[in-house]
This record gives sequence, C-alpha cells and structure tokens, in this order.
Amino acid sequence: MYDAVPASPASATVSAIPGATEDARWRVIARTAFPFVVVGGAWEIVAHLGIFPPRLFPPLEAVGSAFVRLTIAGILPHHALDTLVRLLAGFTLAAFAGVAIGIAMGRSRRAEDIFLPLVSIGAPIPGIAYAPLFLLWFGLGNFSTVLLVGFVSAFPIIFNTWTGVKAVKEIWVRSAQAMGADQRRLFVKVILPGALPYILTGLRLGLAQAWRILVGVEMLAAVPWGLGWLIFGAREFLNTDVMLAGIAVIAVIGLALEKLVFQRLEQFTVVRWGMMT
Repeated sequence: MYDAVPASPASATVSAIPGATEDARWRVIARTAFPFVVVGGAWEIVAHLGIFPPRLFPPLEAVGSAFVRLTIAGILPHHALDTLVRLLAGFTLAAFAGVAIGIAMGRSRRAEDIFLPLVSIGAPIPGIAYAPLFLLWFGLGNFSTVLLVGFVSAFPIIFNTWTGVKAVKEIWVRSAQAMGADQRRLFVKVILPGALPYILTGLRLGLAQAWRILVGVEMLAAVPWGLGWLIFGAREFLNTDVMLAGIAVIAVIGLALEKLVFQRLEQFTVVRWGMMT
C-alpha cells in the first residue's frame, strides 16, 4: 500500500484563495453597510419615540413607500432624469473649461497671472449668490441653469488642475527633455499623468459643487421638473417623506457616478500606473 501523499503548502494555499477572496468581499460589504445600518436604526428609534411629529420626521417605511409610489407613477424618474441631464450638461462644460484653464495656468506664467486673481475672487462666493445674475442675463429655464452649474463647479476643477500641474516633479520634466521629448510628448507622457490624481480630485469636488447649486437653483429658475423642484415643492405641503425620497435619489445618483465613473477611471489610469493604491 502506498502512503497518502500530503498536500503541498502551495496547493493548499491555492485551494484557500477562493474562500479568502469571498471572505474579503463580504467584509468589504459589511464595512460599507455598517454606517447605513447604524444611521437607519437611529432614525427608526427617533421616529418611533415620537420626539417629532410623524409628518416632519417620518419612519423609513413611510419614506420607502413614497419612493415606490412616486417611482411607479413615473414622477420620480422624470424629475431625476431632468436633473441628471442638467447636471451632466453643466458638469461637462465645467470639466472641459476647468481642466483647460487649470493646465494653461500651470504651464504659462502669463495665464496664471490673468486667471488666478479672478478664480481666487470668484471661488469663495456661494454659488447661489450668482443665481440672480444668471437669471437676469440668460432668463429662466434650462439654459441659465446649465450655465450656472458649469460656472460654479469649474472653480474647484481649475484650482486642483493648476495645483496638479505645478506639483509635477521637475526631475521628471528634465529627464523627459534630456531624452528628446518635444512639448507634445512632454505634456502627454509626463505632465498630464503626473497631474491626473489632482484633476480627478478636482472633478469630484466640482461634481459635489454642481449638485449643491443645481438643487438650489432648480426652484429659482422656474423649471417644471427636477429633484430640486420636487424637494422644494414637497416642503410647501410638509411632505417630508417625498423630500427624503428626492434626497435619496440624489445620493444614489452621486454614489453611482462615483463608483461607475471616477473609481473606474482611477483604476484604468493612476492606479494602473502605480501613482495611487
């Protein structure tokens, strides 16, 4: 009889990898869900203690019921779609203009002297303060809303892009120039990859800024549909469950953009290049 050959450590490690990967995945899911479970539990406790009137502080089941009811009726998707179109249009405008101006400021001293004082003055002003001017200049409706969203959300993109271009190490630039790189190759192979982590941070901040100004201005711009219009309209009738359903949609859209756009863009660029972990 032959003795049984014990499994090698390598084979045992290989067989254990799927289980370890599954455990790690569940740990990530649990770690992500934990804050939401805690906040949801605290919300339910406060709602059922009756500290606030149910009309003002509804339980989560009432919010979920309003969400389902408005979704089935097609009202919530219509509001969300209109807001998303305005958001993407304004943010796309801000992204192209902000990255272009930020790169110009980082690469040109003259551009920096021209734009930096203007950006430094305009950025601290609350976005909603620009709304009356844009409504007077461009009228009510979508056009003024998109322009305002693009204008306000461009400031953090400009600042972070400019900082990223300035932060590119001089030794990288000199090494590329010593190897015969022209200006185009220097920009594509050195400047842009080096500044990309800062640019992505600026885009994230710009998107958050775009959300804030858009929700506020949708009521002022007299647009017929939009999550901001829905939230402000529900406030007039004390429909707090509808307000919270609209806020939940904003959160879901923001999370989806973060996971499906920014994180994937990072994985294919700066993480793949070893610039971020």
